Amino acid sequence: MNVDKLIVQLEKKHPGEAEYLQAVREVLESIEEVYNQNPQFESAGIIERMVEPDRILTFKVPWSDDNGKVQLNLGYRIQFNNAIGPYKGGIRFHPSVNLSILKFLGFEQIFKNSLTTLPMGGGKGGSDFDPKGKSDAEIMHFCQAFMLELWKLIGPETDVPAGDIGVGGREIGYMYGMYKKLTNENSGVLTGKGLNWGGSLVRPEATGFGNVYFAKEMLATKGLSFEGKTVAVSGFGNVAWGAVTKANELGAKVVTISGPDGYIYDPEGISGEKISFMLELRASNEDIVKPYSYQFQSGQFYEGKRPWEQKVDIALPCATQNELNKEDAEILVKNGVVCVSEGANMPCTPEAVEVFLKNKILFGPGKAANAGGVATSGLEMSQNSMKLSWTREEVDARLHQIMTSIHEACVKHGKDSTGFVNYVKGANIAGFLKVANAMLDQGVI
Repeated sequence: MNVDKLIVQLEKKHPGEAEYLQAVREVLESIEEVYNQNPQFESAGIIERMVEPDRILTFKVPWSDDNGKVQLNLGYRIQFNNAIGPYKGGIRFHPSVNLSILKFLGFEQIFKNSLTTLPMGGGKGGSDFDPKGKSDAEIMHFCQAFMLELWKLIGPETDVPAGDIGVGGREIGYMYGMYKKLTNENSGVLTGKGLNWGGSLVRPEATGFGNVYFAKEMLATKGLSFEGKTVAVSGFGNVAWGAVTKANELGAKVVTISGPDGYIYDPEGISGEKISFMLELRASNEDIVKPYSYQFQSGQFYEGKRPWEQKVDIALPCATQNELNKEDAEILVKNGVVCVSEGANMPCTPEAVEVFLKNKILFGPGKAANAGGVATSGLEMSQNSMKLSWTREEVDARLHQIMTSIHEACVKHGKDSTGFVNYVKGANIAGFLKVANAMLDQGVI
């Protein structure tokens, strides 16, 4: 396999899809050595088949606003790879949604889902619809219109979407209601459902919990723990909320959260009622964190800035892609950070990752470190298929076990002769081998 040659070919076929091409290059560079050691992969065209989605559905979504005016958005569903199970991946509603971003997310999902040890393939979907500022009725109308197209492609044994940015329990409920009406059946076709109609406990906070569990395992390899450490978290949504909650439980002091308007630095720590206030911020629909500084005098607001300039032991980027760049990484390293674990999807730029690896920082890539969300979605699928529900403690214990297993797989494939673990390489190789061998077993289809 010649990585540069493959990327050039992909750039010609998919010009301008920067996020997708970035994700593909990162994976290919990690697995190049193991790929070339297995000629059966080359002869079966595994990489060429893996980097292209099985299918892409693009559709228009007309809906009526509260004034009776018809609005129009684009909808997408990308079914990337189902070698080890039904397509699985979130639905994102955000103005930034485009084909490149969804292909990047879907491609990453293949390896993330493979790492969970659960039988799930990779997929992703969404729309450029912006829920911000919309009424509840408008969101319902859009979700129903979106599902009028999506229902034809999905099913509990075919493709099981979940939530993502802009899609929470409310949106999943509206989409599930329309799916149920169209198909006349109750099934586990969507995850992130309400607890009273098939949802799983711990699901909203699972990505953040899992990220902290993964960081905990990384720290343990150096004889360290969260106890007494200071932590910077970005974002203030579900992932950040889960990360802040679990980091506190493990004895750390979280000192930052952030939003599009800037970040909050609270040297006294974000705990107790301050964590509860994160839920109020998220529910306000304003998408800003500045009100935290009004509510709590200890909170200092830094407008238009990111939290990585603060001196911390652990950094958990939980907001969005490419939010932590090379300069941010260099500042974190200079300030003595020992561990960086990605709660969001690809929040660190390639240049930032290079800085962390060069300086031997414990670095957990998103496809491994933030797999807790989709892992718990997989647990929800299991509960739905068995028509039962597990307790919070049971789900949390299973999640912890899955994240520990993911860490072990990364160490197995990422440790070099000096004992340093390149978790990026380890995650990519472990995820790739499982999917590649399944594709070999199933022939050219």
